[in-house]
Amino acid sequence: MSRRVGIIGHPVGHSLSPAFQQAAFSHSGLDVVYERWETPLTSLPDRVASLRAPEVLGANVTVPHKEHVIPLLDEVGGLAARAGAVNTIVNREGRLFGFNTDGPGFIAALRNEAAFEPAGRSFLLLGAGGAARGIALALLEARATVDIWNRTPGRAVALARDLGAPARALADPPHLASYDCLVNCTTVGMEGGPDPRGLPCPLETAGPALLVVDIVYTPRETPLLRRAAARGLRTLGGLPMLIYQGALAFELWTGIPAPVDVMFRAAENELARREGAAP
Repeated sequence: MSRRVGIIGHPVGHSLSPAFQQAAFSHSGLDVVYERWETPLTSLPDRVASLRAPEVLGANVTVPHKEHVIPLLDEVGGLAARAGAVNTIVNREGRLFGFNTDGPGFIAALRNEAAFEPAGRSFLLLGAGGAARGIALALLEARATVDIWNRTPGRAVALARDLGAPARALADPPHLASYDCLVNCTTVGMEGGPDPRGLPCPLETAGPALLVVDIVYTPRETPLLRRAAARGLRTLGGLPMLIYQGALAFELWTGIPAPVDVMFRAAENELARREGAAP
């Protein structure tokens, strides 16, 4: 019998994870099927309970469930517990363990794809959801400074409080000149999201050396990245973070090294296919 793993979220139709994770399992000779599990919040307890089945390896978790799944799990790993967000679930003989690979995946993307070392750098995170939690904690552990701005200020305050010093919440829209890196952790600009043509913040105050990162990966060039490139700023899209966090999840499920190059190629091919099929 094939083993199963999938992605839990709402919506999940846009996800690239099935394409590159399936390619990784096939390349590694593993009889595993990766599925999309569309899961509204009301169905989340039943969905998580189904992961205890012997044939299920676990799951990825995406918006809006990274925080909601935690009470449904048996144990939560150190980084995920401190971040208050889980993006990877592993089934170990019917017990469910939660991990956060978003933060380490983001750090790997910065270092490997942008040659950007976070230590000693100042970061502004836009958003205060599950992805922002994992990324902020990983940045703090990498000795970066982190400010958080959210359109609902109370969520930024709550996240900064949970993370502790030196994370700070900003009450007013940010002035970008004092930052080395801007990171969009919201769904603004995401294809199929609530605001696909929007900008999470203006860039008029950006300094010339600012690195602009958008963790959204569909489309590859979001409105934020397009605006940043037009201003001559360095940019990094969301695909590298997606692949690196997915590679860590693959290794948690299987115990073997992830074929990262295979995963990149599969994701890029799927994006190209979608772009070619778009009207």
